[in-house]
Amino acid sequence: MEAVRAGDEAVFGELAARHRHELRVHCYRMLGSFTDAEDLVQETLLRAWRARESFEGRSTFRAWLYRIATNACLDALSGPARAREVAADTSRSPGRPAPADVPWLQPYPDGLLDLAAPDDGGPDAVAIARETVELAFLAAIQHLPPRQRTVLILRDVAGWPVTETAEALEMSVASVKSALQRARATLRARLPRRRADWAAATEPSRDELDLLERYVTASRNADLTALAELLREDVRQAMPPAALVFDGRAAVLGMWRPVLEGEERWGEWHCVPLAVNRQPAVANYVRRPGEIFYTAVNIDVLSAEDGLVTEITTFGPELLPLFGLPLSIGPSATDRAVIGS
Repeated sequence: MEAVRAGDEAVFGELAARHRHELRVHCYRMLGSFTDAEDLVQETLLRAWRARESFEGRSTFRAWLYRIATNACLDALSGPARAREVAADTSRSPGRPAPADVPWLQPYPDGLLDLAAPDDGGPDAVAIARETVELAFLAAIQHLPPRQRTVLILRDVAGWPVTETAEALEMSVASVKSALQRARATLRARLPRRRADWAAATEPSRDELDLLERYVTASRNADLTALAELLREDVRQAMPPAALVFDGRAAVLGMWRPVLEGEERWGEWHCVPLAVNRQPAVANYVRRPGEIFYTAVNIDVLSAEDGLVTEITTFGPELLPLFGLPLSIGPSATDRAVIGS
């Protein structure tokens, strides 16, 4: 710490590198966007370097960085454009939210989540549990006012004591407790009850991976009948950033049909399994008639219950480099294992 305060860039860089990945996850929870989170980590480290002389060692270096990252995210959320985006529609009745309500929502590769988890299996490891990074949770907390969201993340996800949370946010202990109570009540109304059964899972279950395999096979074969058997009747598909939501099996299949069948079908499909936000996912490519290469179309992230797909969140192909995947692949492409980085 003396070296950091004295301006030793090498020492500062080494200490900061130890926490970079978990800081990115923290900012991701705050903002819901992977690219925004990466920008805010850079901003956090820049602020920390500039304020290095103020670090007095009363807390750990990690806690000091978290505080700086939290306030950097709050500053970002207070900007005019971002404030308009995150404003919650309080006129809507509580119910099943759609990720399309959060147009800036982006997926997070499991491989990068794994880098953020401590190697020693200590208590901080649960911070990357599925229930704290799955898309439904991320979409729901984006509707909380920034201060409520921050209190919820610091208290219920990061496990900060109430006094440290209050100090970091310059709030009273009573205000922190009140904000947490309101935030929890909002989440109970917006999140599916099944989350209580997930415990601290850090990867898709065997049943979910089996379902993903059948989904991939049916997609490659453009088999609408097989796909229909995998979808629950009330399945929903959302496509952020577009405000498009298809409710029900009939609506989802109706949207897929002209892409997979008939004279206007797009072509031959190739699919690569992924691991995203601790959920099963697949990257979809298509080779159109007369073309040599398969071109990336989208990423489907699946939510499942009782062996059926209940929700599909579809993202654009521009995010595939995050997963180490190209935007086009040759005809010799073969099946790949589950990918997280």
